[in-house]
Amino acid sequence: MTTVNEPVEIHLAHTQGFCAGVSAAIEIVDLTIQKYGIPIYVRHEIVHNTFVVNEYKQRGVIFIDELSEVPDNSTVIFSAHGVAPTVYAEAKERGLHFIDATCPLVTKVHMEAKKYSRRHIQTILIGHRGHQELIGTEGYVDPKLCHIVEDESDVDALNLDPSQPIGVLTQTTLSITDTKKIIDKLKTRYPNLISPGQQDICYATENRQNAVVDLTRVCDVIIVCGSPTSSNSNRLCERASEEGVPSYIIDSPSEFNSDMIKSATKIGISSGASVPYYLVEEIVSKIKTIHPSATVHKEPSIEGDIWFPVPKELRDIQSSITIKSS
Repeated sequence: MTTVNEPVEIHLAHTQGFCAGVSAAIEIVDLTIQKYGIPIYVRHEIVHNTFVVNEYKQRGVIFIDELSEVPDNSTVIFSAHGVAPTVYAEAKERGLHFIDATCPLVTKVHMEAKKYSRRHIQTILIGHRGHQELIGTEGYVDPKLCHIVEDESDVDALNLDPSQPIGVLTQTTLSITDTKKIIDKLKTRYPNLISPGQQDICYATENRQNAVVDLTRVCDVIIVCGSPTSSNSNRLCERASEEGVPSYIIDSPSEFNSDMIKSATKIGISSGASVPYYLVEEIVSKIKTIHPSATVHKEPSIEGDIWFPVPKELRDIQSSITIKSS
């Protein structure tokens, strides 16, 4: 147990709050509401965070699973996770007004997938079956060439023709260490494996995982703020555990309890790329009610200068807001 002679420290991961892709997706929804009004439809959760989604529901945004749920002549936004080409085709066929909030880093993977199929390359997609991002990327691959791998055991089940080209692509929110193990195993089995010039795991995922590893070097326990549907948030919790530090993932500050930190003097806090920073601040406040003299440590974020543009049709609204606020 912590004693008065053991001052408590709270260490925040140096990378917190929304990544550029999430920030852009949220801004797209906000600008779309201002330009076109409610109701606005969003295909699947715009980002995987309970608080973000619930806030938009309260504002009148309607989240749907399939385009068949969108009334004619309506506006629909495609989520940051991306969609398959068939979804664009369906929207065009129905004459729906659609706005694409796909993260540019996911779009990059889509372009690689298309290129592989044009070249008749057998394509291994590493990712979580059923995750919206992987479903979208799979849609860009010729079904006859597509093979999904979730873990190392799936590599053993592959039956590819080694005399023909084989390429690999990954979901952007995976564990860096797990993905490396899978790719290393693939390269052992298929030495001529083709991969993109740069890894598909996005900068935000990598930065947050590296930040958690940094926390494990000084902290007794790590709290990860993130929704259970968030792949990158779950990977943060797993990464901390891999380093031998107890970790807990909580969707809401209300899920935090003192038992999580009862024997800790150095408490680490991280959060997923789709988590509003105010949730992290609320967790800090809860800890400080238990340890009022606790000190908070945080290094500057390394992502401050990264941003993605919104679609052209929304930039007039974006400009007017900038002018009003200046």
